[in-house]
Amino acid sequence: MADYKEIVGTKVKAISANPSDPTNGQVWYNSTDEVLRYKKANVAGAWSAGGNLNTGRLAGGMFGTQTASIYFGGAVSFSTTKDIVESYNGSSWTEVADLNAARDYIRGAGISTAGLAFGGEPTTAANESWNGSSWTEVGDLNAARDYHSGAGTQTSALAFAGEDPGGLSAKTESWNGSSWTEVGDLNTARGAGTAAGADNTAALLFAGGPPSFGAAHEATEQWNGTSWTNVADINTASRITSGCGISTEALLMGRFTPSSPTYGNTESWNNTTWTEVSDMSTGVYFAIGSGTTSAGLCVGGRTSPSNKDLASSEEFTAVSTIAVD
Repeated sequence: MADYKEIVGTKVKAISANPSDPTNGQVWYNSTDEVLRYKKANVAGAWSAGGNLNTGRLAGGMFGTQTASIYFGGAVSFSTTKDIVESYNGSSWTEVADLNAARDYIRGAGISTAGLAFGGEPTTAANESWNGSSWTEVGDLNAARDYHSGAGTQTSALAFAGEDPGGLSAKTESWNGSSWTEVGDLNTARGAGTAAGADNTAALLFAGGPPSFGAAHEATEQWNGTSWTNVADINTASRITSGCGISTEALLMGRFTPSSPTYGNTESWNNTTWTEVSDMSTGVYFAIGSGTTSAGLCVGGRTSPSNKDLASSEEFTAVSTIAVD
């Protein structure tokens, strides 16, 4: 059996006191306490207020990190579709170059300096590429869709689920940097869910259902680059949700449930199960997320059908603790 040095490349250090600022995963032997200790992220985490959008909206798209994100498109009052784009620096939002076409229920993939925005309502196959300062129309999706999900990067992305002119869709499309190719279908057609994923070979779809206010899904499906597999359900069936992360570590945050119109519950995925963690300060739906399980961002949306569109954002931060083996 391999020992710690063979796996990590270094021996476990013996020190008389805990390090002042260890990194997550760091292991050491505390010779004073005579125990092996390590630092780990506490999955519960905590939410705090982030900066406000300049224009409150719902059903927009977003990509990036907690401290560097692009929010694009969306709608005001469920009726006026916007082409507005805003950039987040970790504390405030700044308006930048508009989309070429106004859209809501839009999704995308990438980072703040290199991303994609595809699909949306009015139902479209349009795809735009962001270079950090402007948008350029690039290869369209094969199937026009809205209420869909997206994951990946500017050169390796996925678009899946949603609604197309034929109704709820199970179709998946893979982007290679220049064109979209239809690949394996989902096991369950659905829209209004959310997703996480690093590229077009690994993604996670969770929650969803019909976009109208009705039933909701708890099903989760995981993509391995070839096919989708049903994995553990989320704890509370939800739709019109937001999420972030990768296929093995994801957050579900902000959702609508049939039993409660707004929900601040947050769930964390560890590649095996979903665990309920700290609630958001304000339960939202029609919001959008970006970032990771240790540093997530949830922006915009509404708290009810009758309330105004939110400009607010919330930031999720995992709290690290020192543990004893």
